[in-house]
Amino acid sequence: MASTKNNKGFKISMPVFIVVIISVIVTTILMNNKSPNIDPNLNQETSITDNEEEEDKMAKIYVKINNEKFEINLEENSTTSALTKLLPLDITMDDLNKNEKYVYLEDSLPTNTYSPNHIKAGDVMLFGDNCLVIFYKSFDTSYSYSKIGHIDNLPELGEGSILIKLSTE
Repeated sequence: MASTKNNKGFKISMPVFIVVIISVIVTTILMNNKSPNIDPNLNQETSITDNEEEEDKMAKIYVKINNEKFEINLEENSTTSALTKLLPLDITMDDLNKNEKYVYLEDSLPTNTYSPNHIKAGDVMLFGDNCLVIFYKSFDTSYSYSKIGHIDNLPELGEGSILIKLSTE
């Protein structure tokens, strides 16, 4: 049987030595991976319930166009949060380029601009800090916007101005 001497001259058998070393390594790994923010009294069921309540608290924005109501699938950002605080709004949106409806809001909103390169029909964006835009046709673009959300199955809105209502109900 193989053995090794420690620094005090004691003989330790190799299998015992390996078990001791492995135990020290495993204990060290477990101690270093311990998360200081875990509350042992918090069970997983409670955190799931809390998350579901938070989702229920998140505002939803609806747009009513020609007596048809659509939900805007919202982005989570400061632009969307600020817009939600302005609701309800009854606004007239003008047509531009036969692909979008726009309105300049009285209030400036925080921006989270990016260049999408491609606009999809149904995208709801903020151009600059106060121009709300609903796109009803898809196209390529070089402009930058702050994304508010997207309306699924938005019909073509046609030329001319339209009256819309934005609300959380």
